[in-house]
Amino acid sequence: MMNYSTKILVLLLVLLTMGVYAQRPAQERIKTLKVAFITERLGLTPSEAQDFWPVYNAHDEALHRLRRKERQRFGSQLPYLDDLTDDEAAKLLSEFQILQNEKHGLEQEFLQDLEKVLPARKIVLLLKAEEDFKKRLLQQVRKRRGQ
Repeated sequence: MMNYSTKILVLLLVLLTMGVYAQRPAQERIKTLKVAFITERLGLTPSEAQDFWPVYNAHDEALHRLRRKERQRFGSQLPYLDDLTDDEAAKLLSEFQILQNEKHGLEQEFLQDLEKVLPARKIVLLLKAEEDFKKRLLQQVRKRRGQ
């Protein structure tokens, strides 16, 4: 049985946690939800989670940097695609292929790293969980927009 001061302390901790959570940017909240979703779907043991999350987070950060680079390079070109010369288009295409190869390399490296920390069944479940999370997130966005 909790005494009165313990109940107040727990209530304060919950309120503080909620306040901190509400102040986080949307990306941080999505990441928190994703971590909970993946952890639940994979049924990670504490030992697996300890080995898995550093690998996952490193991959996620590398992928994020690559996507940012892609947006910076190609996003600015989109309005001018019709005006590109053949040489400019060939250069852009070459850069696009390099980025695609980098993405492929990151994915291969990620899978190899995962094989060191998780059984194959959980790696397959991770791939499915990530897709399910994206679908669920898109559904939430559409629902909020009233679509």
